[in-house]
Amino acid sequence: MMTQAILDKDNIASTAGDITVFNYDGVTREYLFSTVEYLALCVGIPAASCTDAPGIPQDGFAICRTEDFTAWEYQLDHRGETIYSIETGEAITVSALGDYPEGTTPQAPSSPYDTWNGSEWVMDTAAQHADEVTAADQHKTELLIQAKATIGFWQTELQLGLISDEDKGSLVEWINYIKALRAVDLSTAPNIIWPEQPV
Repeated sequence: MMTQAILDKDNIASTAGDITVFNYDGVTREYLFSTVEYLALCVGIPAASCTDAPGIPQDGFAICRTEDFTAWEYQLDHRGETIYSIETGEAITVSALGDYPEGTTPQAPSSPYDTWNGSEWVMDTAAQHADEVTAADQHKTELLIQAKATIGFWQTELQLGLISDEDKGSLVEWINYIKALRAVDLSTAPNIIWPEQPV
């Protein structure tokens, strides 16, 4: 059986032998693992280790050395969790020990139009409506371009007096469609009833 090392007040071996040490991260001070070390006479324990055992692990916490390295403490551990910027709603993965970073929340926004009111996400309906109006305006522009492309040849035929009665009827239908498109009230987006395109 190996002799147990005896340490003096400075953690230097006054009697050579084996000793269990508890290792921690030199930067975060988080507990890593324990090892049995052999200490020769007048040799100290390894760096970033101590001889007092950490407490029992607890969910949501990491066991860390205190800032003065004299004891163990529990630190909040949200690493791996997804949190959200209260400014942008952007998702962020927590990578450091401690509480959630300032300016973040674990609550997920429910839409791209949510804004943080200090305690929860609330829908910015004005921003949502503005985007819906913009999208409707783009759709209206696309429909008008398509319609004008459709009637271009008939208009040329009309100017040259070569248009058939059937094409003339189609031209009238499409011109009425264009008028109806231009009259669409975009402020009602997204609840717009678009005029029916002629067959």
